[in-house]
Amino acid sequence: MQVKQAVAHFSSQLAAAGVDHPGLEIRLLLAQALNCTTAFLLAYPEYVIPPSLLKSLQLSVERRCRREPVAYILENKEFWGLPFKVSPATLIPRPDSETLIAAALSYAKTLPASIHILDLGTGSGCLLLALLTELPKAFGIGTDQSAEAIKIARENAHHLGLTERVKFVQDNWASSLSGTYPLIISNPPYIKHLDIEGLMPEIKQFEPHAALDGGMDGLECYRQIFPGAARLLSDNGRLLMEIGDNQQQDLVAM
Repeated sequence: MQVKQAVAHFSSQLAAAGVDHPGLEIRLLLAQALNCTTAFLLAYPEYVIPPSLLKSLQLSVERRCRREPVAYILENKEFWGLPFKVSPATLIPRPDSETLIAAALSYAKTLPASIHILDLGTGSGCLLLALLTELPKAFGIGTDQSAEAIKIARENAHHLGLTERVKFVQDNWASSLSGTYPLIISNPPYIKHLDIEGLMPEIKQFEPHAALDGGMDGLECYRQIFPGAARLLSDNGRLLMEIGDNQQQDLVAM
C-alpha cells in the first residue's frame, strides 16, 4: 500500500470514529511507524509501506479509534518547541500552558540568572524544563504525587540535557520541602469533579483524573497549594498558576 492510499484508508476509519483532523493524525501515526517525518510523507505519496509496518499502523489506528489520545500512542508531545515524553500517568501538555512560560520568563528577567524555580505538580516536567532551557543558569525542583510521573519527568530532563540543573521529588505539592524560592509555578487540577464526565473521551477516559479533578468546586488543590506557597516563597517572590474559567475572582479572594 502506498502512503497516499494508507492516508485515505486509515483517515476514513478515524473520521468514522469521530476523530478531529483525521488526515493530520494519520500522518503523525504513519510517520512514527515509518520512522520518518510528515514532510517525507507529503513529498513521497507513492512510497510503498512494508506490510509489517502496516500491521503496526493498524494497531495504532485502532487505539486512536477508541479515542486514546494520539500523544499517548506516540508517547510524545511537543511543548514550547521541545519534545516531551508522555504517558497515561501524565497530563498531555497543551499550548495554553505556554502562556505560563511566557509570564514566568518575563518575571525571571528581573531576577538573578541563577534563580531556583519550584514546580508544583510537575507531571511530565514540561513547564519546569521549558523554563530551564530558556534560563541556562537557573535550577529547578519539580514535585508530583505520582511516582510514574516523576519517572517520566526525569527521563525528559535527561533527554533535554538538564539533569544537572533539576531535581524531581515525589511529594504532595511541597509538604516535605524547605527553603525559599523567588518563583513557584503550577498547573494544578481545576476542573469541577462533576464536570469531568462531560469532557471529551480523550480526556475523561485516558488522562489521569488526579491531574484533572479539582474537587466539587474546582478549587480544592489551590487551597492545598496556597499555605505551602506562602511558606516557600521568598520575599517579593511570585506564584504563577494556571486557573480555570471563571475562577479568578474566587482565587483572588482566597
